[in-house]
Amino acid sequence: MVSFSKLAMAASLMASAVSASTAAASAYTDKLKDIKHIVFFMQENRAFDHYFGTMAGVRGFKDPNILLTDDKEIWYQPTASSDADYLLPWWLNEDPKYKESTECIIAGSNDWTPNHNSWNFGKINGWVTNNTAWSWGYLKRSDIPTHFSIVEGWTIGDMYQESVIGPTNPNRVTWVSGTININGSYPGDPEVNGGPYIENYETPGCETNGDIKYACYPLKWKTVAEYLEEQGISWFVYQDEDNFDDNPFAWFEQYQDADSGSALATKGVGYAGLEAFYEQAANGTLPQISWIIGPAELSEHPPYRPNDGAWLQQRVLDAITSSPLYNETALIVSYDETGGFGDHVPPVISPNGTVGEWSYDPEHPENFVPSGPGFRVPFYVVSPWTRGGKVFTEPSDHNSQLLFLEQWAKSIGKKFTVKEMNPWRRNHMSNLVNMFDFEHPILDIPAIANHSYPHIDAKGDYDGYSLCTEKYYPTLPFSRPPVPYGKQTKQAALWTEIGHKQVRGQLTEGRFLVFQRGSGVHRYAFAFNDKHKKLIYTSKYAHPENVDLELSDESQRFYVVQVGNEFSHNFYIKSASGYYLHYSGHFYKTQEEASIFTIAYDRQWGYLIMHEGQFLCTKTQSGVAGLCKDAQHFNIFSVSY
Repeated sequence: MVSFSKLAMAASLMASAVSASTAAASAYTDKLKDIKHIVFFMQENRAFDHYFGTMAGVRGFKDPNILLTDDKEIWYQPTASSDADYLLPWWLNEDPKYKESTECIIAGSNDWTPNHNSWNFGKINGWVTNNTAWSWGYLKRSDIPTHFSIVEGWTIGDMYQESVIGPTNPNRVTWVSGTININGSYPGDPEVNGGPYIENYETPGCETNGDIKYACYPLKWKTVAEYLEEQGISWFVYQDEDNFDDNPFAWFEQYQDADSGSALATKGVGYAGLEAFYEQAANGTLPQISWIIGPAELSEHPPYRPNDGAWLQQRVLDAITSSPLYNETALIVSYDETGGFGDHVPPVISPNGTVGEWSYDPEHPENFVPSGPGFRVPFYVVSPWTRGGKVFTEPSDHNSQLLFLEQWAKSIGKKFTVKEMNPWRRNHMSNLVNMFDFEHPILDIPAIANHSYPHIDAKGDYDGYSLCTEKYYPTLPFSRPPVPYGKQTKQAALWTEIGHKQVRGQLTEGRFLVFQRGSGVHRYAFAFNDKHKKLIYTSKYAHPENVDLELSDESQRFYVVQVGNEFSHNFYIKSASGYYLHYSGHFYKTQEEASIFTIAYDRQWGYLIMHEGQFLCTKTQSGVAGLCKDAQHFNIFSVSY
C-alpha cells in the first residue's frame, strides 16, 4: 500500500517536473519560427498496415499489444468462407505473377457504413466479412520502394489516424476546417451551415433518411485558409485542372461564390498547376503555407497505382529538397483515409456520447456511433528537423495538422484558433510539435529509391492505371490474387523487416522497446536477467556504422501496457518474455504484482521513467538497475529483430 506521504512527495516532484517541462516546451515551441514554409500534401486511400505493416521499428505486424476479440487476436479476421474460418494479413504479391495486377487492385469500400461495419463497435473484426478479403492484404518494400526510402530518411507517425471513419470528402474537409459538423454541434444546424458531412456528396441540399437530414451541401463554415488570410499569412493551393475533385476548399460556399480575383478564388480554387509549385520551390518564392492537390492518376486511390503516386511524391520531394528554402521547410505528407484496406490498431476514439463526436448514424439511425477518429493511415514529415528515420508515437489525426499550424502561427506572432474544431479533438490529438528536433537539424538529403516517369498516352495523359485495369480487370469478378484461405501460418503472415527506429513523442503501446542512455563509446541499456528475474543494465560498444549490433539483444527488449486510456503517461513495463517489472527491480508473472511507472517525454533530453518521485536508472554498482533520486534520461528505440 502506498503511503499518503509518498503520494504527496510524488505529486510535488511531478508538479516540479511538469513546471520545468512547460517552460522547456515554451522555449522549444518558439523554435517553430525557424520554419518559414509548410507544405501540406495529402494522397488517397491507403491504410498504415497496407503500406507499412512490415516496416521495422513501427507499430506494425510485431505489435505486442494486440486486441483480442472473442478470444482471437485481431490478426485472425472471420471470413464466412467454407475454405477457412479466419484470414490472417497476407502479402498481395506472394505470387510474383500478380505484382503488376495488384498495382491497380481495388480491395473494398471506403464509405461511411462499410468502414463502420469493419470497426464493428470496437471489435475490429469486419475487414473480410464487411469489406473484402483483399482488404486484409498488404504490400512490402519491394512493392513500394520509394515510399519506404522516404519514410526511412525522415520521420513517420505510426499512431496517425484518419479523422472520420469514412471516405475522402469528410476527411479532407476536416483537414482544412477541423470538423464535419457531426450532430450539428460544430459549427451548428446542418441545414444552415452544412453537414454532417459523412459521405462524398456534392449535390446542393440535404440527403434525407426519414426525418433525418444530413450531408447538407454546400458547406458554409470557416476554413483554416480564411484564418491565414485574416492574419496576413501567405498561402496557396497548387492544383491542375485534373485534381480528382480532391480540393476540399471547393466544397465550401464562400469559395464557390468568391469574386473572380479575390483571395479565396485565386489562392483557394484556382488552377495555377503543380508546375507553378515546382518553379516557386526552385526560385525560393513559395508562400508560407502551401497545399498540394495531385491529379487523379497519381493519387494512389485504387485503381490508381501506388508507384505512379510514388513518382509524384518524389517529384514534390525533389522540388523541396533541392530548393534554397529546404533548410526552413516542412513537408507534411498524409493520406485522407484507408480506401477500404485494413488496419489492426483500434482507433483512438472519444468516450461514448462525447459532444461533437458521437451521434445516431444518419444512414442507420438504430446505431449510435462515433464519427472518428478512424483507422491509421500513412503519415510522415520531411524536413531538416525530422531527418533520421525516426518514429513518432503520439495519437494524431488530420486535426493535428491544423493544431501544428496554430502553434507555428503563434511562434511568428500570428495567433489564431480554428474555432470549428471540437474540444475533444483539440485536447487529445497531438499538435505534432514533438515530431521535430529543432536542436539537431540535419541538412543532408538521403538517397531515395528512384521511380520511373508514369506511363503517358499519345495525348500526354497519365494512363498507367487504365492499361493495368484493361489488362488485368476487364470484366467482373476482378482477377485479383487468390485469397490464401487455409494456407497461412502466423509467422509467415506477420513477417517484418529487421531493424529499429528511434522513438519521438509521448510513448504509446504497440512496439518492442530498448531503453538506452549514453552517447560516448559505450551506451547503457536496461536488460532482463532471466535467471534471477531482475532488471539489470548492459554496456554496449557503440557501433556508429551498425547500430543493430547494439539494439538486437533480446534481453534488452521490453514493451509497455498503458494504464488508463491511450493518452495516459502511466505504464506497466514488461520484458519481451512477458514478466512485469516491480519498482524493486524484480520481475513478476502477474500484473497484480507489478508497479506502475510514469514515462515522461522531454523533446530535447529524452525519456524519464518514474515511480513515486524516484527515477528508474542504471546505478553505479556494476550491472545493477533500479530507482534513484537523480534523474536519468533515456533514448527509446522501437525494434524489430
